[in-house]
Amino acid sequence: MERAHSMSLSRTQPRFRTESTHAIDPKGRIIIPVRFRQVLEAYKSEGVFVTRLDKALVAYPYEKWYEIEDRILSRPETSDELRRFRRFFIGAAAECPLDKQGRILIPPELRNYAQLEKDISLVGVTDHFEIWNKQRRVDEDREMQEVDMKKEEVKSEIAKLGL
Repeated sequence: MERAHSMSLSRTQPRFRTESTHAIDPKGRIIIPVRFRQVLEAYKSEGVFVTRLDKALVAYPYEKWYEIEDRILSRPETSDELRRFRRFFIGAAAECPLDKQGRILIPPELRNYAQLEKDISLVGVTDHFEIWNKQRRVDEDREMQEVDMKKEEVKSEIAKLGL
């Protein structure tokens, strides 16, 4: 019960929401939208930790990232899969401070993983945001609508949310 509470956000806590399309420059910098920078300011975070997951990148304010690391590291290493996940997720994490123009620099390894070349999508997901190759994001949405939403177990899980 305690763990679930620590993962939830209060109604007054700032949240990343909405999706927008941007460009990544040849050096690997992306402009963080003002609405996302305001959330970072509310967290008193001067940047984000970025790592890889599900064909995209995930970006967390510093304090949220430390909470995630603590949760992951508190779990006993009971399987090879969990050890591999730790290396995959935490091992790839990069601290990306905001520059004076409100941009972050995405390291080349992470850009390559997510196939970030020009057009990207930033997607707010409450306590973090995701950075997607724009076409991969379109494909992911299509799969959700055309495949996932037709599965009874997915419909059931969504219904449990009252939606």
